Amino acid sequence: MTGAEIDGSDLDGHARAYPRYDQTFPVLTPAEIERIRRFGEMRRFADGELLFETGKIGPGMFVVLAGHVAVTQRDGLGHVTPVVEQGPGQFLAEISQLSGRVALVDGRAEGDVECLLIPPERLRALLVAEADLGERIMRALILRRVNLIRGGVGGPVLIGSATSSDAVRLMGFLTRNGWPFHLLDPATDRDAADLVTRFSPRPHDLPLVVASDGTVLRNPREADLARAMGMIGKLDPGKVYDVAIVGSGPAGLSTAVYAASEGLSVAVCDQRAFGGQAGASARIENYLGFPTGISGHALTARAFNQAQKFGADIMIPVEVKTLECGSDDGTFALTLDDGAALRARAIVVASGARYRRPEIANLAAFDGRGVYYWASPIEARLCKDQEVILVGGGNSAGQAAVYLSTHAARVHMVIRGGGLAASMSRYLIERIESTANIELVFNTEIVSVDGSPDGGLERVTLRSRLSGEDGTMDVRNLFLFVGADPATGWLNGCGVALDRAGFVVTGAPAADDRPRPVQALETSVPGVFAVGDVRSGSVKRVGGAIGEGAQVVAALHGFLADSLQPVK
Repeated sequence: MTGAEIDGSDLDGHARAYPRYDQTFPVLTPAEIERIRRFGEMRRFADGELLFETGKIGPGMFVVLAGHVAVTQRDGLGHVTPVVEQGPGQFLAEISQLSGRVALVDGRAEGDVECLLIPPERLRALLVAEADLGERIMRALILRRVNLIRGGVGGPVLIGSATSSDAVRLMGFLTRNGWPFHLLDPATDRDAADLVTRFSPRPHDLPLVVASDGTVLRNPREADLARAMGMIGKLDPGKVYDVAIVGSGPAGLSTAVYAASEGLSVAVCDQRAFGGQAGASARIENYLGFPTGISGHALTARAFNQAQKFGADIMIPVEVKTLECGSDDGTFALTLDDGAALRARAIVVASGARYRRPEIANLAAFDGRGVYYWASPIEARLCKDQEVILVGGGNSAGQAAVYLSTHAARVHMVIRGGGLAASMSRYLIERIESTANIELVFNTEIVSVDGSPDGGLERVTLRSRLSGEDGTMDVRNLFLFVGADPATGWLNGCGVALDRAGFVVTGAPAADDRPRPVQALETSVPGVFAVGDVRSGSVKRVGGAIGEGAQVVAALHGFLADSLQPVK
């Protein structure tokens, strides 16, 4: 049954299950299908045949011409759940098909099916060439992923307690990357309890993760989980990109969108998730064009989808170990954590900064077990109706405090200095001062944390910087927003100049005789550029990072045009 054929009661049911149903599952007109034909090829499927399968690389977008396709969810525990049924005039795909990633659901022919198959590269061409039609398709692809995430459809099954540090770690990783999942607690779910009994894991083996093909992982690292789910595509060892971008925060994503939209071949690597530190921001209210504010994740997710629309290859989670310069053919090589080498004619350093871990006794023992460096909905649920401590006086700390105040009973905001005016925007100060359950604690610092191996953080010791007196507070959640250090260790050995604090120096006069002047965002190594928070002298604002990402593309064009040695 399709959107064109359902009766009123069925339509009401679909609308309840899928907000914005008409936009999520639109029906194309015959004229629109004719416009699409040049991008696809005819395919026919017999009754019961799979068009695409959970956990396997999706072939692209299918436009149904005749027949019906049932879309179902299948998890690693053997559960199959109907998702939607699509018929003539409708198309089957979601956002992962822009980059040829694995399918998150099954699509099976019900009776004979005739359709157009539009492979990923042609789908991207369609979105650009047919602007109005492409907008409708793109919106549908995004909404479908949103619905999958909301319903926990198509992703891995996590078996463990929602409050365990490793479950929080994996849920945070999946959430930040826009990947659906669902969590089953063996204390309340029989299937989960049976699985735990069958595998008899030791306490540190939890959570178990069940992939769509039934593979069971024991408390995996993020990279191992990503490989099991097919998040990381295979690198073509013979390909040389025009530009490789290290980091997918606002600066890296901006560079990717503008470079890819202007025809450059682009690769983006990030160790954890798209969005960087901005992606963990609960609300950004001083970014141009969003008067009511927008969450960092929502803003950067749009850029992430946009970059894929224009053909950028985004590789997450992939850690860049080293940058190799000076090859005979004039290209650069990024050595990745699996030993592979990614080659490019130019490099953009957008690796941002890593959260600073202050010198606090026992702090490392409670990372993810009561000590956090961002405040996402996952952490907010953990501190519901509890008292929490948040350390920091910058904008990120202020945004987090306001967000947590809507969940926690009380937020004790600890600041080393005697005020906020020097480090925080005025609108945030006013909001904090008007929020009844945020308490400002000035001239104070954390000196130690304590708890138990099983229970996590239990208490924090604070010291007045005026009197020197210590006091303890019983809390189970501590949020640290005390700045960040530049992520530039991977640049060692390539000659990229850094300032005393380790940030990348750009625009400095060249010591060598270059055939052209040094660009404002170019480093001491020709062809290596830096943008965003990692750059010395950057303004450390989302708007500034996005602007630098756009600006550097002009410099990239200039460098690539002036390259004297052809790629071999």
